[in-house]
Amino acid sequence: MTILPLRKFFAAAVVAVCLPLAPQVAAAAPAANLPDFTDLVDKVGPSVVNIRTTTRVTLSQGGGALPPGMDNGDMSEFFRRFFGIPLPQGPQGGQGGGQSPHGGQGGQGGQGSQGGQDSGPDNGDEQNSGVGSGFIMTSDGYVMTNAHVVDDADSIYVTLTDKREFKAKLIGVDDRTDVAVVKIQANNLPAVNVGDSNKVRVGEWVVAIGSPFGLENTVTAGIVSAKGRDTGDYLPFIQTDVAVNPGNSGGPLINMQGEVIGINSQIYSRTGGFMGISFAIPIDEAMRVADQLKTTGKVTRGRIAVAIGEVTKDVADSLGLPKAQGALVSSVEPGGPAEKAGIQPGDIILKFNGQSVDTATDLPRMVGDTKPGSKATVTVWRKGQTRELPITIAEMQTDKGAKADPKKAPEPKPRAANALGLSVTDIPADQLNQLKIKGGVVVDSVDGPAARAGLQKGDIILRVGDTDIANAKQFQDVTAHLDPQKMVAILVRRGDNTQFVPIRPRGPAQK
Repeated sequence: MTILPLRKFFAAAVVAVCLPLAPQVAAAAPAANLPDFTDLVDKVGPSVVNIRTTTRVTLSQGGGALPPGMDNGDMSEFFRRFFGIPLPQGPQGGQGGGQSPHGGQGGQGGQGSQGGQDSGPDNGDEQNSGVGSGFIMTSDGYVMTNAHVVDDADSIYVTLTDKREFKAKLIGVDDRTDVAVVKIQANNLPAVNVGDSNKVRVGEWVVAIGSPFGLENTVTAGIVSAKGRDTGDYLPFIQTDVAVNPGNSGGPLINMQGEVIGINSQIYSRTGGFMGISFAIPIDEAMRVADQLKTTGKVTRGRIAVAIGEVTKDVADSLGLPKAQGALVSSVEPGGPAEKAGIQPGDIILKFNGQSVDTATDLPRMVGDTKPGSKATVTVWRKGQTRELPITIAEMQTDKGAKADPKKAPEPKPRAANALGLSVTDIPADQLNQLKIKGGVVVDSVDGPAARAGLQKGDIILRVGDTDIANAKQFQDVTAHLDPQKMVAILVRRGDNTQFVPIRPRGPAQK
Protein backbone atom coordinates (compact mmCIF):
# COMPACT_ATOMS: atom_id res chain seq x y z
CA MET A 1 0.00 0.00 0.00
CA THR A 2 1.30 3.45 -0.93
CA ILE A 3 1.30 6.06 1.79
CA LEU A 4 0.99 9.57 0.37
CA PRO A 5 2.30 12.68 2.06
CA LEU A 6 -0.53 14.84 3.35
CA ARG A 7 -0.24 17.46 0.56
CA LYS A 8 -0.14 14.79 -2.20
CA PHE A 9 -3.06 13.02 -0.55
CA PHE A 10 -5.26 16.11 -0.82
CA ALA A 11 -4.21 16.60 -4.44
CA ALA A 12 -5.09 13.00 -5.25
CA ALA A 13 -8.42 13.43 -3.54
CA VAL A 14 -9.26 16.47 -5.67
CA VAL A 15 -8.48 14.54 -8.88
CA ALA A 16 -10.58 11.63 -7.71
CA VAL A 17 -13.59 13.86 -7.14
CA CYS A 18 -13.31 15.13 -10.72
CA LEU A 19 -13.54 11.61 -12.17
CA PRO A 20 -17.21 10.57 -12.50
CA LEU A 21 -16.55 6.84 -12.15
CA ALA A 22 -13.64 6.98 -9.70
CA PRO A 23 -13.56 4.05 -7.28
CA GLN A 24 -13.24 6.43 -4.33
CA VAL A 25 -16.78 7.65 -4.96
CA ALA A 26 -18.14 4.12 -4.90
CA ALA A 27 -16.26 3.35 -1.72
CA ALA A 28 -17.92 6.29 0.03
CA ALA A 29 -21.43 5.11 -0.82
CA PRO A 30 -21.92 2.80 2.21
CA ALA A 31 -21.71 5.84 4.48
CA ALA A 32 -25.18 6.76 3.22
CA ASN A 33 -26.52 3.58 4.87
CA LEU A 34 -25.64 4.66 8.39
CA PRO A 35 -28.76 5.12 10.53
CA ASP A 36 -30.23 8.59 10.97
CA PHE A 37 -31.89 8.98 14.36
CA THR A 38 -33.11 12.55 13.98
CA ASP A 39 -36.72 11.79 13.01
CA LEU A 40 -36.93 9.10 15.68
CA VAL A 41 -35.71 11.50 18.38
CA ASP A 42 -38.13 14.21 17.20
CA LYS A 43 -40.95 11.68 17.47
CA VAL A 44 -40.15 10.03 20.81
CA GLY A 45 -38.16 12.73 22.60
CA PRO A 46 -41.18 14.70 23.89
CA SER A 47 -42.45 11.52 25.60
CA VAL A 48 -39.33 11.16 27.75
CA VAL A 49 -39.32 12.88 31.13
CA ASN A 50 -36.85 13.74 33.86
CA ILE A 51 -37.68 12.41 37.32
CA ARG A 52 -36.31 14.02 40.44
CA THR A 53 -37.03 12.76 43.94
CA THR A 54 -36.66 14.57 47.23
CA THR A 55 -36.60 13.65 50.88
CA ARG A 56 -37.15 15.78 53.95
CA VAL A 57 -34.13 16.61 56.10
CA THR A 58 -33.60 18.67 59.23
CA LEU A 59 -32.69 22.22 58.24
CA SER A 60 -30.36 22.56 61.22
CA GLN A 61 -28.04 20.07 59.56
CA GLY A 62 -26.70 22.85 57.38
CA GLY A 63 -25.30 22.20 53.92
CA GLY A 64 -21.88 20.83 53.18
CA ALA A 65 -20.39 21.07 49.74
CA LEU A 66 -20.23 18.29 47.16
CA PRO A 67 -17.62 17.91 44.43
CA PRO A 68 -17.96 20.60 41.72
CA GLY A 69 -20.36 19.68 38.93
CA MET A 70 -22.25 17.06 40.96
CA ASP A 71 -25.47 17.74 42.83
CA ASN A 72 -27.04 15.76 45.65
CA GLY A 73 -29.40 13.88 43.37
CA ASP A 74 -26.64 12.75 41.04
CA MET A 75 -24.46 11.47 43.85
CA SER A 76 -27.26 9.74 45.74
CA GLU A 77 -28.37 7.93 42.60
CA PHE A 78 -24.79 7.02 41.74
CA PHE A 79 -23.91 5.49 45.10
CA ARG A 80 -27.28 3.85 45.75
CA ARG A 81 -27.68 2.17 42.39
CA PHE A 82 -24.17 1.22 41.47
CA PHE A 83 -22.61 0.55 44.86
CA GLY A 84 -25.70 -0.34 46.91
CA ILE A 85 -24.85 2.18 49.62
CA PRO A 86 -26.12 5.64 50.59
CA LEU A 87 -24.15 8.75 49.75
CA PRO A 88 -21.15 8.52 52.07
CA GLN A 89 -20.23 11.21 54.53
CA GLY A 90 -17.05 13.11 53.87
CA PRO A 91 -15.06 15.90 55.45
CA GLN A 92 -16.95 18.51 53.45
CA GLY A 93 -20.50 17.38 53.91
CA GLY A 94 -22.83 14.75 55.25
CA GLN A 95 -25.17 12.59 53.24
CA GLY A 96 -26.93 14.57 50.57
CA GLY A 97 -25.03 17.72 51.47
CA GLY A 98 -25.60 17.70 55.22
CA GLN A 99 -23.35 19.15 57.90
CA SER A 100 -19.77 18.00 58.12
CA PRO A 101 -19.20 15.55 60.96
CA HIS A 102 -16.21 17.69 61.89
CA GLY A 103 -18.10 20.87 62.61
CA GLY A 104 -19.24 21.64 59.07
CA GLN A 105 -18.59 24.55 56.78
CA GLY A 106 -22.12 25.71 56.29
CA GLY A 107 -21.16 28.61 54.07
CA GLN A 108 -19.92 26.16 51.42
CA GLY A 109 -22.96 23.91 51.43
CA GLY A 110 -25.82 23.37 49.07
CA GLN A 111 -24.04 23.34 45.73
CA GLY A 112 -26.42 21.90 43.14
CA SER A 113 -29.25 21.46 45.65
CA GLN A 114 -32.62 22.44 44.22
CA GLY A 115 -34.74 21.48 47.17
CA GLY A 116 -36.10 24.97 47.73
CA GLN A 117 -36.81 26.07 44.19
CA ASP A 118 -40.03 24.10 43.76
CA SER A 119 -41.64 25.44 46.88
CA GLY A 120 -41.26 28.39 49.15
CA PRO A 121 -39.63 28.73 52.54
CA ASP A 122 -42.31 26.52 54.12
CA ASN A 123 -40.92 23.59 52.17
CA GLY A 124 -37.27 24.53 52.42
CA ASP A 125 -36.32 21.24 54.09
CA GLU A 126 -36.71 19.27 50.82
CA GLN A 127 -33.43 18.14 49.31
CA ASN A 128 -32.76 16.07 46.22
CA SER A 129 -32.29 12.38 46.92
CA GLY A 130 -32.29 10.90 43.42
CA VAL A 131 -32.43 11.60 39.73
CA GLY A 132 -33.66 9.42 36.90
CA SER A 133 -35.74 9.19 33.77
CA GLY A 134 -39.12 7.93 32.69
CA PHE A 135 -41.55 8.01 29.79
CA ILE A 136 -45.20 8.85 29.29
CA MET A 137 -47.33 5.70 29.00
CA THR A 138 -50.70 7.36 28.42
CA SER A 139 -51.80 10.81 27.35
CA ASP A 140 -53.64 11.32 30.67
CA GLY A 141 -50.43 11.38 32.72
CA TYR A 142 -49.29 7.87 33.63
CA VAL A 143 -45.49 7.67 33.61
CA MET A 144 -43.33 4.54 33.81
CA THR A 145 -39.89 4.45 35.42
CA ASN A 146 -37.68 2.15 37.52
CA ALA A 147 -38.65 1.26 41.06
CA HIS A 148 -35.17 2.15 42.29
CA VAL A 149 -35.56 5.68 40.92
CA VAL A 150 -38.45 6.44 43.30
CA ASP A 151 -37.34 4.31 46.26
CA ASP A 152 -37.76 6.03 49.64
CA ALA A 153 -38.83 9.33 48.05
CA ASP A 154 -40.99 11.76 50.00
CA SER A 155 -41.80 13.72 46.83
CA ILE A 156 -41.50 12.92 43.13
CA TYR A 157 -41.19 15.63 40.48
CA VAL A 158 -41.64 15.00 36.76
CA THR A 159 -40.26 17.52 34.27
CA LEU A 160 -41.42 17.46 30.64
CA THR A 161 -39.36 18.55 27.63
CA ASP A 162 -41.34 21.81 27.50
CA LYS A 163 -39.95 22.55 31.01
CA ARG A 164 -43.28 22.10 32.79
CA GLU A 165 -42.76 20.41 36.15
CA PHE A 166 -45.39 18.40 38.05
CA LYS A 167 -45.46 16.85 41.46
CA ALA A 168 -46.31 13.22 40.79
CA LYS A 169 -48.37 10.69 42.73
CA LEU A 170 -46.82 7.26 43.21
CA ILE A 171 -49.24 4.65 41.86
CA GLY A 172 -47.22 1.56 42.65
CA VAL A 173 -43.81 -0.10 42.59
CA ASP A 174 -42.68 -3.66 41.96
CA ASP A 175 -39.20 -4.33 43.29
CA ARG A 176 -38.97 -7.75 41.66
CA THR A 177 -39.06 -6.32 38.14
CA ASP A 178 -37.79 -2.83 39.11
CA VAL A 179 -40.86 -1.20 37.54
CA ALA A 180 -42.78 1.77 38.97
CA VAL A 181 -45.72 3.86 37.77
CA VAL A 182 -46.39 7.47 38.78
CA LYS A 183 -49.21 9.84 37.76
CA ILE A 184 -49.15 13.56 36.99
CA GLN A 185 -52.16 15.84 36.60
CA ALA A 186 -51.98 16.65 32.89
CA ASN A 187 -53.81 15.72 29.67
CA ASN A 188 -53.06 15.47 25.96
CA LEU A 189 -49.51 14.36 26.66
CA PRO A 190 -47.36 12.73 23.96
CA ALA A 191 -47.45 9.02 24.89
CA VAL A 192 -44.95 6.50 23.54
CA ASN A 193 -45.73 3.68 21.14
CA VAL A 194 -45.11 0.32 22.79
CA GLY A 195 -43.30 -2.30 20.72
CA ASP A 196 -42.90 -6.05 21.06
CA SER A 197 -39.74 -7.05 22.92
CA ASN A 198 -40.14 -10.64 21.68
CA LYS A 199 -39.37 -9.40 18.16
CA VAL A 200 -36.10 -7.74 19.16
CA ARG A 201 -33.16 -9.06 17.13
CA VAL A 202 -29.54 -9.16 18.20
CA GLY A 203 -27.59 -6.64 16.16
CA GLU A 204 -30.40 -4.18 15.50
CA TRP A 205 -29.94 -0.48 16.19
CA VAL A 206 -31.54 0.95 19.32
CA VAL A 207 -31.61 4.36 21.00
CA ALA A 208 -31.78 5.42 24.66
CA ILE A 209 -33.10 8.79 25.78
CA GLY A 210 -32.75 9.93 29.37
CA SER A 211 -31.11 12.21 31.90
CA PRO A 212 -27.61 10.90 32.70
CA PHE A 213 -26.23 12.89 35.63
CA GLY A 214 -29.31 15.12 35.35
CA LEU A 215 -28.55 16.17 31.75
CA GLU A 216 -32.08 16.04 30.35
CA ASN A 217 -33.00 14.58 26.95
CA THR A 218 -29.62 13.06 26.23
CA VAL A 219 -29.66 10.66 23.27
CA THR A 220 -27.30 7.70 22.91
CA ALA A 221 -27.37 4.88 20.36
CA GLY A 222 -25.98 1.39 19.90
CA ILE A 223 -27.02 -2.13 19.05
CA VAL A 224 -28.69 -5.01 20.85
CA SER A 225 -25.82 -7.19 22.10
CA ALA A 226 -27.87 -10.12 23.46
CA LYS A 227 -31.38 -11.17 24.39
CA GLY A 228 -32.63 -13.01 27.46
CA ARG A 229 -29.52 -12.12 29.43
CA ASP A 230 -29.75 -13.68 32.88
CA THR A 231 -28.14 -11.49 35.53
CA GLY A 232 -29.68 -13.29 38.50
CA ASP A 233 -32.67 -10.98 38.69
CA TYR A 234 -36.31 -11.92 38.22
CA LEU A 235 -36.37 -10.99 34.52
CA PRO A 236 -34.09 -11.74 31.57
CA PHE A 237 -32.70 -8.49 30.21
CA ILE A 238 -32.07 -7.02 26.78
CA GLN A 239 -28.33 -6.37 26.66
CA THR A 240 -27.06 -3.45 24.57
CA ASP A 241 -23.93 -1.40 24.07
CA VAL A 242 -25.90 1.85 24.33
CA ALA A 243 -24.19 4.32 26.66
CA VAL A 244 -26.23 4.35 29.89
CA ASN A 245 -25.10 6.17 33.02
CA PRO A 246 -26.56 7.11 36.43
CA GLY A 247 -29.71 9.11 35.70
CA ASN A 248 -30.61 7.11 32.57
CA SER A 249 -32.45 4.61 34.77
CA GLY A 250 -36.14 4.40 33.90
CA GLY A 251 -35.74 5.89 30.43
CA PRO A 252 -36.92 4.09 27.28
CA LEU A 253 -34.95 1.84 24.94
CA ILE A 254 -36.31 2.55 21.46
CA ASN A 255 -36.11 0.62 18.19
CA MET A 256 -35.78 2.16 14.74
CA GLN A 257 -39.58 2.24 14.34
CA GLY A 258 -39.81 4.63 17.29
CA GLU A 259 -41.31 1.97 19.59
CA VAL A 260 -40.30 1.41 23.20
CA ILE A 261 -38.94 -2.12 23.59
CA GLY A 262 -37.40 -1.83 27.06
CA ILE A 263 -36.67 0.25 30.15
CA ASN A 264 -33.01 1.08 30.76
CA SER A 265 -32.30 -0.30 34.20
CA GLN A 266 -28.74 -1.49 34.88
CA ILE A 267 -25.16 -1.34 33.69
CA TYR A 268 -22.22 -3.65 34.12
CA SER A 269 -19.44 -1.60 35.62
CA ARG A 270 -16.33 -1.90 37.78
CA THR A 271 -16.17 1.85 38.33
CA GLY A 272 -19.80 3.04 38.41
CA GLY A 273 -19.48 4.51 34.92
CA PHE A 274 -20.51 3.06 31.56
CA MET A 275 -18.21 0.30 30.29
CA GLY A 276 -19.94 -0.84 27.12
CA ILE A 277 -22.67 -3.09 28.57
CA SER A 278 -26.12 -2.00 29.67
CA PHE A 279 -29.34 -3.85 30.42
CA ALA A 280 -32.99 -3.03 29.75
CA ILE A 281 -36.17 -4.60 31.13
CA PRO A 282 -38.22 -6.09 28.24
CA ILE A 283 -41.26 -3.87 27.69
CA ASP A 284 -43.67 -6.82 27.45
CA GLU A 285 -42.92 -7.82 31.03
CA ALA A 286 -42.90 -4.20 32.18
CA MET A 287 -46.32 -3.49 30.68
CA ARG A 288 -47.87 -6.52 32.38
CA VAL A 289 -46.58 -5.21 35.69
CA ALA A 290 -47.65 -1.62 34.93
CA ASP A 291 -51.21 -2.70 34.07
CA GLN A 292 -51.56 -4.36 37.48
CA LEU A 293 -50.03 -1.37 39.26
CA LYS A 294 -52.48 0.99 37.55
CA THR A 295 -55.43 -1.23 38.42
CA THR A 296 -54.67 -2.33 41.98
CA GLY A 297 -51.46 -0.56 43.02
CA LYS A 298 -49.69 -3.89 43.50
CA VAL A 299 -48.64 -6.98 41.56
CA THR A 300 -50.19 -10.37 42.31
CA ARG A 301 -48.08 -13.40 41.44
CA GLY A 302 -48.36 -17.13 41.78
CA ARG A 303 -46.01 -19.31 43.80
CA ILE A 304 -45.47 -23.01 44.35
CA ALA A 305 -43.18 -22.70 47.41
CA VAL A 306 -39.92 -24.29 46.30
CA ALA A 307 -36.30 -23.16 46.31
CA ILE A 308 -34.51 -23.94 43.06
CA GLY A 309 -31.05 -23.99 41.53
CA GLU A 310 -29.38 -24.46 38.17
CA VAL A 311 -28.88 -27.86 36.56
CA THR A 312 -25.24 -28.15 35.59
CA LYS A 313 -23.93 -30.39 32.82
CA ASP A 314 -22.31 -32.72 35.36
CA VAL A 315 -25.60 -33.12 37.21
CA ALA A 316 -27.51 -33.68 33.96
CA ASP A 317 -25.01 -36.32 32.80
CA SER A 318 -25.04 -38.12 36.12
CA LEU A 319 -28.85 -38.24 36.20
CA GLY A 320 -29.25 -39.29 32.57
CA LEU A 321 -30.78 -36.06 31.36
CA PRO A 322 -30.22 -35.50 27.62
CA LYS A 323 -29.03 -31.94 28.29
CA ALA A 324 -28.54 -29.48 31.13
CA GLN A 325 -31.95 -27.89 31.48
CA GLY A 326 -34.71 -27.29 34.01
CA ALA A 327 -34.77 -26.13 37.61
CA LEU A 328 -33.34 -28.29 40.39
CA VAL A 329 -35.58 -28.33 43.47
CA SER A 330 -33.32 -27.74 46.48
CA SER A 331 -36.03 -27.44 49.14
CA VAL A 332 -39.81 -27.66 49.42
CA GLU A 333 -41.81 -25.57 51.87
CA PRO A 334 -43.80 -27.76 54.28
CA GLY A 335 -47.53 -27.54 53.58
CA GLY A 336 -46.98 -25.54 50.38
CA PRO A 337 -48.43 -26.25 46.93
CA ALA A 338 -45.35 -28.15 45.76
CA GLU A 339 -45.32 -30.50 48.75
CA LYS A 340 -49.04 -31.16 48.33
CA ALA A 341 -48.43 -31.93 44.65
CA GLY A 342 -45.71 -34.45 45.52
CA ILE A 343 -42.69 -32.47 44.39
CA GLN A 344 -39.56 -33.53 46.29
CA PRO A 345 -36.08 -32.10 46.86
CA GLY A 346 -33.86 -33.42 44.09
CA ASP A 347 -36.60 -33.30 41.45
CA ILE A 348 -35.76 -31.40 38.29
CA ILE A 349 -38.67 -29.38 36.92
CA LEU A 350 -38.54 -29.65 33.13
CA LYS A 351 -41.89 -28.12 32.19
CA PHE A 352 -44.54 -25.91 33.72
CA ASN A 353 -47.98 -26.11 32.13
CA GLY A 354 -46.42 -27.52 28.98
CA GLN A 355 -43.80 -24.76 28.68
CA SER A 356 -40.19 -25.89 28.70
CA VAL A 357 -38.09 -24.68 31.63
CA ASP A 358 -34.75 -24.14 29.92
CA THR A 359 -33.00 -22.50 32.88
CA ALA A 360 -33.82 -22.14 36.57
CA THR A 361 -34.72 -18.45 36.12
CA ASP A 362 -37.51 -19.36 33.69
CA LEU A 363 -39.59 -21.08 36.36
CA PRO A 364 -40.24 -18.09 38.70
CA ARG A 365 -41.52 -16.03 35.76
CA MET A 366 -43.80 -18.80 34.53
CA VAL A 367 -45.23 -19.44 37.99
CA GLY A 368 -45.43 -15.72 38.78
CA ASP A 369 -47.50 -15.05 35.67
CA THR A 370 -50.01 -17.75 36.67
CA LYS A 371 -53.14 -16.61 38.48
CA PRO A 372 -53.26 -17.73 42.14
CA GLY A 373 -55.86 -20.43 42.69
CA SER A 374 -55.56 -21.85 39.17
CA LYS A 375 -54.49 -25.39 38.33
CA ALA A 376 -51.26 -26.25 36.55
CA THR A 377 -49.18 -29.27 35.63
CA VAL A 378 -45.52 -29.64 36.54
CA THR A 379 -43.30 -32.10 34.67
CA VAL A 380 -40.42 -33.36 36.81
CA TRP A 381 -37.45 -35.64 36.22
CA ARG A 382 -37.02 -38.15 39.02
CA LYS A 383 -34.92 -41.31 39.06
CA GLY A 384 -34.48 -41.48 35.29
CA GLN A 385 -38.05 -40.79 34.24
CA THR A 386 -40.52 -37.93 33.90
CA ARG A 387 -43.65 -37.50 35.99
CA GLU A 388 -46.66 -35.22 35.51
CA LEU A 389 -47.79 -33.66 38.80
CA PRO A 390 -50.95 -31.51 39.08
CA ILE A 391 -50.53 -28.47 41.32
CA THR A 392 -52.67 -25.60 42.62
CA ILE A 393 -50.96 -22.22 42.44
CA ALA A 394 -50.85 -20.13 45.61
CA GLU A 395 -50.41 -16.36 45.91
CA MET A 396 -46.88 -15.14 46.43
CA GLN A 397 -46.03 -14.07 49.94
CA THR A 398 -42.95 -13.96 52.13
CA ASP A 399 -41.19 -17.24 51.72
CA LYS A 400 -41.05 -19.13 54.98
CA GLY A 401 -38.55 -21.73 53.84
CA ALA A 402 -38.04 -25.15 55.36
CA LYS A 403 -36.38 -25.04 58.75
CA ALA A 404 -33.85 -27.66 59.70
CA ASP A 405 -33.66 -28.89 63.24
CA PRO A 406 -30.98 -26.94 65.12
CA LYS A 407 -29.99 -29.90 67.26
CA LYS A 408 -26.58 -31.38 66.73
CA ALA A 409 -26.23 -34.68 64.92
CA PRO A 410 -25.74 -37.71 67.14
CA GLU A 411 -22.25 -38.69 68.14
CA PRO A 412 -20.56 -40.31 65.16
CA LYS A 413 -20.07 -44.02 65.08
CA PRO A 414 -17.03 -45.37 63.26
CA ARG A 415 -17.68 -46.46 59.70
CA ALA A 416 -15.23 -47.51 57.06
CA ALA A 417 -14.71 -44.82 54.39
CA ASN A 418 -16.08 -45.94 51.02
CA ALA A 419 -15.49 -45.21 47.32
CA LEU A 420 -16.90 -41.72 47.80
CA GLY A 421 -14.69 -40.90 50.78
CA LEU A 422 -17.61 -40.63 53.20
CA SER A 423 -18.21 -42.03 56.68
CA VAL A 424 -21.88 -41.86 57.67
CA THR A 425 -24.27 -42.82 60.48
CA ASP A 426 -28.00 -43.29 60.79
CA ILE A 427 -30.34 -40.42 61.68
CA PRO A 428 -32.60 -41.03 64.73
CA ALA A 429 -36.32 -41.35 63.97
CA ASP A 430 -37.27 -38.23 65.95
CA GLN A 431 -34.79 -36.13 63.99
CA LEU A 432 -36.12 -37.54 60.71
CA ASN A 433 -39.57 -36.34 61.74
CA GLN A 434 -38.30 -32.92 62.70
CA LEU A 435 -36.47 -32.58 59.40
CA LYS A 436 -39.56 -33.90 57.55
CA ILE A 437 -37.57 -36.51 55.64
CA LYS A 438 -38.20 -40.24 55.33
CA GLY A 439 -34.62 -41.41 55.36
CA GLY A 440 -31.00 -40.51 54.87
CA VAL A 441 -27.66 -40.64 56.61
CA VAL A 442 -25.54 -37.94 58.21
CA VAL A 443 -21.93 -37.41 57.17
CA ASP A 444 -19.42 -37.95 59.99
CA SER A 445 -16.18 -37.46 58.06
CA VAL A 446 -15.11 -36.57 54.54
CA ASP A 447 -12.04 -37.28 52.44
CA GLY A 448 -11.01 -38.06 48.87
CA PRO A 449 -13.62 -37.51 46.13
CA ALA A 450 -16.32 -36.23 48.48
CA ALA A 451 -13.98 -33.67 50.03
CA ARG A 452 -12.92 -32.45 46.58
CA ALA A 453 -16.61 -32.12 45.63
CA GLY A 454 -17.24 -29.88 48.66
CA LEU A 455 -19.16 -32.19 51.00
CA GLN A 456 -18.86 -31.43 54.71
CA LYS A 457 -19.38 -33.08 58.05
CA GLY A 458 -23.04 -32.73 59.05
CA ASP A 459 -24.39 -32.95 55.48
CA ILE A 460 -27.28 -35.36 55.02
CA ILE A 461 -27.14 -37.84 52.12
CA LEU A 462 -30.63 -38.53 50.79
CA ARG A 463 -29.94 -40.34 47.54
CA VAL A 464 -27.10 -41.95 45.62
CA GLY A 465 -27.85 -41.98 41.92
CA ASP A 466 -31.46 -43.13 41.65
CA THR A 467 -31.46 -44.99 44.99
CA ASP A 468 -33.06 -43.39 48.05
CA ILE A 469 -30.90 -43.96 51.12
CA ALA A 470 -32.71 -45.27 54.22
CA ASN A 471 -29.80 -46.04 56.53
CA ALA A 472 -26.04 -46.35 56.80
CA LYS A 473 -25.96 -50.06 55.94
CA GLN A 474 -27.81 -49.48 52.69
CA PHE A 475 -25.51 -46.56 51.90
CA GLN A 476 -22.46 -48.82 52.26
CA ASP A 477 -24.06 -51.49 50.06
CA VAL A 478 -24.90 -49.00 47.32
CA THR A 479 -21.52 -47.26 47.30
CA ALA A 480 -19.69 -50.58 47.24
CA HIS A 481 -20.98 -51.22 43.73
CA LEU A 482 -20.31 -47.81 42.18
CA ASP A 483 -18.43 -47.70 38.88
CA PRO A 484 -15.28 -45.57 39.24
CA GLN A 485 -15.48 -44.77 35.51
CA LYS A 486 -18.82 -42.98 35.84
CA MET A 487 -19.95 -39.87 37.71
CA VAL A 488 -22.68 -40.44 40.28
CA ALA A 489 -25.10 -37.78 41.53
CA ILE A 490 -25.38 -37.57 45.32
CA LEU A 491 -28.47 -35.76 46.67
CA VAL A 492 -27.22 -33.74 49.65
CA ARG A 493 -29.14 -31.69 52.17
CA ARG A 494 -27.31 -28.91 54.00
CA GLY A 495 -29.37 -26.67 56.24
CA ASP A 496 -32.56 -25.75 54.36
CA ASN A 497 -31.21 -26.53 50.90
CA THR A 498 -30.94 -29.72 48.92
CA GLN A 499 -28.84 -30.16 45.79
CA PHE A 500 -27.19 -32.80 43.63
CA VAL A 501 -23.40 -33.05 43.88
CA PRO A 502 -21.71 -35.03 41.07
CA ILE A 503 -18.84 -37.20 42.35
CA ARG A 504 -16.55 -39.63 40.53
CA PRO A 505 -16.00 -42.63 42.86
CA ARG A 506 -12.43 -43.70 43.50
CA GLY A 507 -11.09 -47.07 42.48
CA PRO A 508 -9.56 -49.58 44.87
CA ALA A 509 -6.04 -48.12 44.53
CA GLN A 510 -7.08 -44.45 44.62
CA LYS A 511 -7.08 -42.11 47.57
